[in-house]
Amino acid sequence: MPRVALDLEQKADLTVIKSDGWRIAQGLEPGEPNQGLVAEMLGSNARLPDYDDSSWESSADFQKRYSVGFTFAWYRLRFTMPDTVKGQDVTQCRVWFETNVDNYGEVFIDGQIDRNIGAVTGNNTPKRVLVEEPGQPGQEHVIAVLVANAPLGEPVGAIFMRHATLAFESQPPR
Repeated sequence: MPRVALDLEQKADLTVIKSDGWRIAQGLEPGEPNQGLVAEMLGSNARLPDYDDSSWESSADFQKRYSVGFTFAWYRLRFTMPDTVKGQDVTQCRVWFETNVDNYGEVFIDGQIDRNIGAVTGNNTPKRVLVEEPGQPGQEHVIAVLVANAPLGEPVGAIFMRHATLAFESQPPR
């Protein structure tokens, strides 16, 4: 099998990766005054894997729209890498997180962003970010996606994630 995937909006697929589902909160720094939007900020703590998101909305519905002018939201998913997915041995796979956000987004895997491919630039731009290679059963991960609407000078529309997938692609023997 060259590729199998889990739909991270489906409860059955979330069960495969021992995940309770997505946690969602509005703001660049949720819970802070002005949603944490301050000049010269050096980074949001919500990107970090040990960030406490337990008070955030728990939902599999990441397609809910948020829109009030300049809007931010974080979408976080904690999961454990399984041994197999749909019969595929994950130790023989590259594991990818795939998403499409509206409008601008940043994808952090375990608190790190790949600055070459981790930013979603442009409306409806698909994004694919490596989680690990090869898959390591039992390894815990946190995917954190920051979404904002644009253009920044005159934001329009709503923010949301259109889809989220964990893809397992088999690799030829080395």
